[in-house]
Amino acid sequence: MVAVWLPTFPSLERHQQPTMYPRTVKVRSSSGTVNEYVRLVQAYREAGKVKQRVVADLGRKDLLLEVLPKLRRLLAGETGDPAELQLGDASTWGPVLVIRALFDRLGLRSILDQRLGHAKGVPFADRAFVLIANRLIAPASEHGLAGWLETDFVCDRQGRRFLPQWHPRRRVRVHPRQLDAWYRTLDQLHAAKDQIEVALYHRLRDLFSLKPDSVLYDITSTYFEGAGPHDFARHGYSRDSKPQNVQVIVGVVMVAGWPIAHHVWAGNRLDHSTVQEVIKDLRQRFAFGRLIFVGDRGMVTDDNLEAITKDQQGFLVGIKRRRHAPLDGWLDAVDDAQWVTCPGGINTRERKTDPPRTRAQEVSSGDPAVRVIVIDSDERRVHEQAKREPAMERARQRLEKLKGRIAAGALKRPEKIGAAVERIMQKYHGYRYFDWKLKDGALEFSESETRPGREKKIEGRYVIMTREKGLSVLDAVAIYKELTEVESGFRQLKDVLAPRPIYHQIEARVKAHIFVAALALLVQRLLGRRLEEAGLDLSPARAMQALATVRLVTYRLEGQPERRGLTGGCPDARLVLKALKLVDQRPPTPPEGEATVM
Repeated sequence: MVAVWLPTFPSLERHQQPTMYPRTVKVRSSSGTVNEYVRLVQAYREAGKVKQRVVADLGRKDLLLEVLPKLRRLLAGETGDPAELQLGDASTWGPVLVIRALFDRLGLRSILDQRLGHAKGVPFADRAFVLIANRLIAPASEHGLAGWLETDFVCDRQGRRFLPQWHPRRRVRVHPRQLDAWYRTLDQLHAAKDQIEVALYHRLRDLFSLKPDSVLYDITSTYFEGAGPHDFARHGYSRDSKPQNVQVIVGVVMVAGWPIAHHVWAGNRLDHSTVQEVIKDLRQRFAFGRLIFVGDRGMVTDDNLEAITKDQQGFLVGIKRRRHAPLDGWLDAVDDAQWVTCPGGINTRERKTDPPRTRAQEVSSGDPAVRVIVIDSDERRVHEQAKREPAMERARQRLEKLKGRIAAGALKRPEKIGAAVERIMQKYHGYRYFDWKLKDGALEFSESETRPGREKKIEGRYVIMTREKGLSVLDAVAIYKELTEVESGFRQLKDVLAPRPIYHQIEARVKAHIFVAALALLVQRLLGRRLEEAGLDLSPARAMQALATVRLVTYRLEGQPERRGLTGGCPDARLVLKALKLVDQRPPTPPEGEATVM
């Protein structure tokens, strides 16, 4: 095998010539056979120390012996038949290689084999792997997936490459048989979702010794292009800033940073109406004992807290800062001498001078059974101040413009004027800052004497409530701040995995589409954990970009069968592969005569 990639390295020390020499390494293949490979290694000096790096992987030693005479002629510059070395395909392999390894370490293939049933030809679990890998590498619809299969080497467990099947004479270019195979896989995933989630939770519990003392729950939305499924894709509060699009609601449950379950509801479902359903599911499906439910402000209603308490569960929830009568009294009860300093996050550690503080203290709730903790965050205060001042100015400008239109006679009817003011006040939170009235047909508005002061009072502060007597103030704050893990999961679910917009028109397919994204999120979380454990300052997304430089190259020498070799990849790619301890990096050798599948 010849090298197909040579990296560019920083210059060595002045006047020093690089020293390169071959090395051999023994690697056990997936079939158990031990092969000996030849690598070209370069010695270099860095900071006074001699180090080594792999320049190229030259291939198996026994195969190199066969082509050694021709290789010598090629290196000597002798003319020869250019057909002696024919390069074929050079497909991206690194990201798929890593996802295969993580997929198997999570036990996903065996779990899916057990839950999805049997399929003729390619197992459903192998097709599910393709859908999950696509979500992480190049998110696309089942139609767009075909193009990705042309650029990346994606194979089943036997090493048979998935290739797109095109239908050139139709508007939909992907052959219906291939689309049907993906849709059948989605249908199987949807049917087995509840069982798969439970089996994966048990696997995570065994791998990472999870103890579900608390569960974190939050909600997001994802929108459709087009009408979506009838009575399921509905208009509701859009977290994507797409109020004109119909949507569905997605709720995610996390334990110790791992997404263990998710739910999908119609797009007009209210956040707080999902809480009791989720807790009931955790008790019945996962057989959880007593746990602490951790939720944000949108989850809090008296009915929910009463139901949780009646079920002998715990809760730790955020309290709405507006439209909650007792909150002002709790904030007024804060004693500046009683703050407890909370451990700082990454921003606190990075700032050597005047680091931002997070402080907390417990105040009397007026109910001996309920604890209330006020949290004060410098970072949050700066962020909210930066948002308040422009919002006030935008509201002021819009009201001034509307005032001018009314004075010019463009708006005369009081109900029309009131509706226009209402739109401005709602869109720019004007009621937090301004009073207004209509006097003699003219609009008058002014800054409120009390409301801006209250806004400044709550900036940087939030309140949490619990009945848990055994939690210290710092423990309660730490548990609540873990909700950022759910928010991070949503960002990855939506921005990295890109499950939106959704094009499916069947409810079960919509749910299966989101399930694929949730499984991909789980794989990505495992990658992030492995990178962190190895001390690599790389995000999963950056790792995937680096791994794209690892390619699988096919070539043919005169009189020899087609062979495959790997490029070395960029330095970051090699670090990722080392962190994951991936020694055998080649795909499985497919059965004779079965190199590809549809």
